[in-house]
Amino acid sequence: MKLIWSPETASKAYLDTVKSCEKFRESGVAELLSAMAAGWNAKLIVEAWSHGDPIATSLGLAMAARHTCGRHVCIVPDERSRMDYLKAMRNAPVLPEVVVGEAEEATTGVDFLVVDCSRREFARVLRRAKVSPRGAVFACKNAWQRNVSGFRWHGVVERGTRVVRSVFLPVGKGLDIAHIGYGGGTVGSISTIRKGPGRWIKHIDHRSGEEHLFRE
Repeated sequence: MKLIWSPETASKAYLDTVKSCEKFRESGVAELLSAMAAGWNAKLIVEAWSHGDPIATSLGLAMAARHTCGRHVCIVPDERSRMDYLKAMRNAPVLPEVVVGEAEEATTGVDFLVVDCSRREFARVLRRAKVSPRGAVFACKNAWQRNVSGFRWHGVVERGTRVVRSVFLPVGKGLDIAHIGYGGGTVGSISTIRKGPGRWIKHIDHRSGEEHLFRE
């Protein structure tokens, strides 16, 4: 099993998020994340939120959950944050499940995970996440405000997690996105795949997350 992209679902979630977030006048992060979560048909969407955080991304993820018929779970650190979040999301199309505390079980089988790099606990949430058998997409917003020097995906996800590829986008205050494969493997594992005449060698460096194809 693997994540399969649906441009039609992504477009619907994007347009719905544009309409619902008009009053926030933010920089497009909510719309982009909503389209990605919906386009990858995420069945378990998880975000971390704290008192005082913007709510636009949460509304966008709720739109995505509506289009994928999936679960939208929000992890908050305390009761105050829980009350603030529920109040801000009262008009959301799908009311998220709100979990207080570490809530490791809430990130088990996750397809799409969003954390805020301006919060000090973001790396802990990434490390505790258990991806679904289809793999997952992890997104770090406000990446320019990261308080971790020399950030590398393999250093913050669970040990043995396979980072297939990652990209940094200059959207909002920086958006760092990684495609996480299901299962682990040895560092620098090699596999052989067939693509027409001859054969291709695929090499994945699990330290950097880079994938290379070589043809014999």
